[in-house]
Amino acid sequence: MGKRYFCDYCDRSFQDNLHNRKKHLNGVQHLRAKKAWYDLFRDAAAVLLEEQSKKPCRKFLQTGQCDFGFNCRFSHMTEEDLEKLNAQVQEERRSKEEGAEVPVGTVEDWLEKREKRVSLAQSNSSLTEKMLVFQYPPGWPPIQDLPPSLQAPPPGGWPVLPNLQWG
Repeated sequence: MGKRYFCDYCDRSFQDNLHNRKKHLNGVQHLRAKKAWYDLFRDAAAVLLEEQSKKPCRKFLQTGQCDFGFNCRFSHMTEEDLEKLNAQVQEERRSKEEGAEVPVGTVEDWLEKREKRVSLAQSNSSLTEKMLVFQYPPGWPPIQDLPPSLQAPPPGGWPVLPNLQWG
């Protein structure tokens, strides 16, 4: 059957050879799917700037639908949506300005503080449970944005599976 290429953007696979891959990567469907993927991660300021430069879509404003959908060159945002987006941009700017005042510690600093807490907890056994509460280093992103490998272990630690063999 041969090797197959799977495109994560388009969620499809095809026989992997130079001609098919080049044809797919330059295709309209792939380019649209790739643009839609990267648009999910744009910051609000970039979206606001782009939407303000577009004229409103008459078809979307009249009927609430547009045949072009995401590919429409006109804006599908109402004035209320633009105001909400502008408020979000202002809030992000304020939080960045406030966040700049907080010194960001290094992982080494965090490890040193943790080591002090652990040694203090071992010397004073009554505070052991209170002191060993898992804490993230300052300046890290929100917990829900962290990959599973950086999230806190479950209460009681990871389960040990019997007869588990690696490799």
